[in-house]
Amino acid sequence: MKYLLGEKLNFDWRIVTVTIVSTLLLMVDHYHKLTAHKYWDRVLLYLVIPLLITLIFFRENPKEYGFSFGDWKLGLVYTLLGILLMAPVIYFLGRGDPSMQKYYERFLPGLPWTTFLDLIGWEFIFRGWILFAYARKFGHDALWLQAVPFAVAHISKPEIETLSTIFGGFAFGWVAWRTKSFLYPFLIHWFIGTLIILVAAGAV
Repeated sequence: MKYLLGEKLNFDWRIVTVTIVSTLLLMVDHYHKLTAHKYWDRVLLYLVIPLLITLIFFRENPKEYGFSFGDWKLGLVYTLLGILLMAPVIYFLGRGDPSMQKYYERFLPGLPWTTFLDLIGWEFIFRGWILFAYARKFGHDALWLQAVPFAVAHISKPEIETLSTIFGGFAFGWVAWRTKSFLYPFLIHWFIGTLIILVAAGAV
């Protein structure tokens, strides 16, 4: 209360901008369809707009927000390990949970490019823009902070998936943190997203 009544509040304007803009973009994505396909909406909302804000208003190199190859050798190791670890899990869930099948089988047409476009902006805004902006202020706690909106954004998807996303979001964030790039969590997520659709539709 003392801070509200008597002392000046000092905000980091970049943190405020990233928090407000990312929240509004998630809401716009939920309530509106801006283009012919939802995946193009997500490229625009989650990749193009944050990059423009970074370049024009922040006047910073997007590399500072994980938009680079980073430590590519370590990144490729993590990507391979993530794929090997998640493949049997996804196969089990896709075949064993009817809610996963019902939700994901409709997305089969257009793979793998539809999942590529759907997830590249999605990963940049969480594991790039939000993570590295928050890391300047909050250090390692940014790994959990970016996982919260990521998990909330999964509400309406199958319950078993949504409940896991706070931990999955942290794991993706950790990969980005270690490699200094959003690219490698994106590659893992792209694999997961594509495989779950294929399994749910009975294509593999």
